[in-house]
Amino acid sequence: MVCKMGKNELLAIPKVCPVTGESLYVSELTSAKSEVVIRGKFALPEQDELSEEMRDFLVVFLRARGVISTMEKELGISYPTVRNKIDALLEAMKLEPFKHDKKSEAKAEDRAKILKQLEDGEISAAEAKEMLKKAGAK
Repeated sequence: MVCKMGKNELLAIPKVCPVTGESLYVSELTSAKSEVVIRGKFALPEQDELSEEMRDFLVVFLRARGVISTMEKELGISYPTVRNKIDALLEAMKLEPFKHDKKSEAKAEDRAKILKQLEDGEISAAEAKEMLKKAGAK
């Protein structure tokens, strides 16, 4: 089955065959100006395998430059939810997070929670300062 479309029309690449439901791969690439055709069996980029929700989350992550507190505000979700979504994104892209010292990672999470409490008005600046000292912040 061959589907034709307008010469200058570009469509999103479907993830599965609309007839059989099977996985698809790219088999032909054509240059825009010279119309040179390259045929083969090409894999889709990893990010094309992501759900629309995951792609949207990735865009927010990039626009926030990876700053989780910014992501919390933009998405209206909590720090742990952002972290869980990042972990799910890594898994979907078949990536392993960099190995870090668990102790320093836990300290970073503690500091983020303290700052969130301060931001939400749950604690005073003086309390936050004291808590950060105890958590080992510089």
